[in-house]
Amino acid sequence: MSKQATTISEEGFSATNEIRDFETTIDSNGEEGPDTLETLLAAYGSCYVPALRVGGQQRGADDLGKIRIDTDGELNDDDKLESISFDIQVEEDIDDETGEEIIERAFELCKVHDALKDSLHADASIEGGAF
Repeated sequence: MSKQATTISEEGFSATNEIRDFETTIDSNGEEGPDTLETLLAAYGSCYVPALRVGGQQRGADDLGKIRIDTDGELNDDDKLESISFDIQVEEDIDDETGEEIIERAFELCKVHDALKDSLHADASIEGGAF
């Protein structure tokens, strides 16, 4: 099995991405759509959501309810990602120990996390009972 996307740029720094029957625009200048790093951060957070849910189920929190992840990417002097952090809020009221176990398991399950360099491992925090 493989995944496939087609990226097309007619001119400039903006590109249209065709993914199955979906189309997205990514603009490295951030003028016509999210830029490439913003898109990476969104993909990382979006991948981490189901990993959190499964990790929660495997660590005794059967339903985390609503999840919000604020993903922050710090840039270095060359405008490249230097670090990533997740600030996670979940509806379910969980204790700190369970939260840390869920975070650890979710990193093991997240496919985008697995694809990133070790230096971009997201620092994460989690807040239960947030909604």
